Amino acid sequence: MSTNGTNGRSTAPLATRLAEKICAFKPEHMSPRALSEARNAIIDTVACSLSGVPEPCVQILLATPGVADAPGPALIFGTNRRTSALDAALINGTASHALDYDDVSAVMGGHHSAPVTAPIFALGEQLKVSGRQVLAAYVIGVETEVRLARAVNFHHYDKGWHPTATLGVFGAAAASAFLLNLDVTKTAKALALAASFSAGLKANFGTMTKPMHVGHVARSGLFAALIAERGFDSNPGVLEHKQGWLEVFNGRGNYVPEKMFENWGSPWEIESAENGLKQFACCGSTHPAISMMLKLVKEEQITAEQVTAIEILAHKRRLPHTDNPDPRTPLAAKFSIQYTTARALTDGAVRIRDFEGEAMMEERVRRLLPLITTGPHPDMPEDSPKQFGSEVIVTLKDGRRLARRIDHLVCRGGDNPMSTDEMFEKFEDCASRALAHDQVMPLFERLETLETVTDIGQVARLLEPRLLPREVAERLKTNGNAVAAAKVDTHWVP
Repeated sequence: MSTNGTNGRSTAPLATRLAEKICAFKPEHMSPRALSEARNAIIDTVACSLSGVPEPCVQILLATPGVADAPGPALIFGTNRRTSALDAALINGTASHALDYDDVSAVMGGHHSAPVTAPIFALGEQLKVSGRQVLAAYVIGVETEVRLARAVNFHHYDKGWHPTATLGVFGAAAASAFLLNLDVTKTAKALALAASFSAGLKANFGTMTKPMHVGHVARSGLFAALIAERGFDSNPGVLEHKQGWLEVFNGRGNYVPEKMFENWGSPWEIESAENGLKQFACCGSTHPAISMMLKLVKEEQITAEQVTAIEILAHKRRLPHTDNPDPRTPLAAKFSIQYTTARALTDGAVRIRDFEGEAMMEERVRRLLPLITTGPHPDMPEDSPKQFGSEVIVTLKDGRRLARRIDHLVCRGGDNPMSTDEMFEKFEDCASRALAHDQVMPLFERLETLETVTDIGQVARLLEPRLLPREVAERLKTNGNAVAAAKVDTHWVP
């Protein structure tokens, strides 16, 4: 255990202090709300993983020699392929973020569930752990990565790092170390290894590299724990070292280490109102503007034909990666606040299919793009704790100006959570891209009672498709989703 200095603070290395917290955690320490939020997050992440299986970024990895070729017990979700836990974490992690549809943490400045869920399932199958152990590993993994976020954000985010990756690797390592039952020394070494594996640049947003960030750190965090278990050495002082993670990634004066430990577990980070599930399959920074446009459409009964101008005033931090007035690829469309808001106006909804094929080139949407101006909202301070705000102002042909504003909306969470029906609607839409229709509800119901599962392999077996890829493609085509069907036909590696 660590010792205290004269000021009452621990003199142990930061990684060791984190390891002490991780190793002291037990499943019975989860509050009822933490358990519920963890279960919902895992349900949502599994859905997103299934939706990502046919995507080119996943299929290219599966077709690459040496990737997912190793024998092992871990399932690649939505396929009949099993491989090593490391390779399954890579593929499932990439798939979970392929559509950018996974949940969001405003504190983390990214996606907290995806980096943690993939290694938990992959390692969990290998170790035959219970559903309750899976939930506990998830809670402690999220706690670790978001606590690091509190120490380094928002400078870390503004500097250009992708926190889902640079911080998520610590969550993956912590969750994996918990499942492996590593002691404090080995857990600290796993975290120190994760510091050297930390990577991910926001410059690659809008490309296949962004979802691969998640697969990479899911694998790396698991790898760190596995080799630490076997005695691989690392420096537990790597976080605070003069050439360590905090100095290199943030720089002197731009981090507060003690924020990692303040009120640890009181409440758990997964209980925070700053987390939210995504209702739309695009960057979470676009969701406040989408929601305000949908509100205008519903409450004012406006149509695209009536509109002569649209002004989007968003919190300053929502714009650098979403101010894209001319998206020409599906990935670019996900990071275009202009396209997503225009789509909300034209269709009164934003769906997965709006980010597939040539959807972003539809004339009825593109004609609106030149009418849209964007800018930082003058009444939303950069240093405010509420950083997911947006105001949408439309000017109509009759001269009226209509506006709707929200100061903070982290997707669907806090006081505005998704209902069970809404969660299943999203789950079904996602899972049907990989599984037969009659497989979807049993999987959802099993995940709803995850804490009662004695072996996580029981859940994994429900993630294996009974349909061949060609049959999946035909069903998607029948349901009117020709673009997704073409992806399955073209890319799916059986």
